Amino acid sequence: MNETEQRPSAPTPTGPPSGADQVFGSRLELAVRFHDLLAQRGVELGLIGPREVDRLWDRHLMNSAVISDLFPEGARVVDVGSGAGLPGIPLAIVRPDLRLTLLEPMARRVGWLEDVTDDLGLSSVTVVRGRAEEKAVRTAHGGADVVTARAVAPLAKLAAWCLPLARTGGLLVALKGASAAEEIERDAREVKAAGGGDPEVVTRGDGVLEVPTTVVLVPRVEVDRGRDARRRRRKDR
Repeated sequence: MNETEQRPSAPTPTGPPSGADQVFGSRLELAVRFHDLLAQRGVELGLIGPREVDRLWDRHLMNSAVISDLFPEGARVVDVGSGAGLPGIPLAIVRPDLRLTLLEPMARRVGWLEDVTDDLGLSSVTVVRGRAEEKAVRTAHGGADVVTARAVAPLAKLAAWCLPLARTGGLLVALKGASAAEEIERDAREVKAAGGGDPEVVTRGDGVLEVPTTVVLVPRVEVDRGRDARRRRRKDR
């Protein structure tokens, strides 16, 4: 690279908006630090697009953190496809009682997540490289109280990946967009086949966020293997 071909620098981070203190409370300083890491190094690593920097607080950090009341006290949580650390790291900031596993398949992102959790001192967070559908991952990290993910796939795929990691009676918390209700109707059969109960759509951040966070909640139910086996036997006759 010559002197005239300089790489564009990341935009200058901005301070927290109105409402951020309401969401993050006494741990706002950690949220500011995470925001600044995303706005600088996160952009340099390609984890966040430069155009997203001005929207980091509203669309990413606060959007993730406002769902924190959906998680039981002291819950064991797996964040599938954590990527830049969303929603897992904002959740860990707001809820240090949660035992969070950030599950991410890409080595570069795993390195980023490890660096960020160390920098922020998030001792309740573990970073794991792997995919939710891998047998070894399900064996090591299954039985979670809550599995969460942020718009990484359609609901059918998300249920197939995430619900096997949740214990019976546990919950899938999927951050979705405006099409959440359509996805529930379209993917109902696949969600049930993956061990999901009746999904519910809720919103969080009303009155704080310009666009509240839409969440699909899917309970993990007991799969009646005996009934499935009986059906297969009847089919084979």
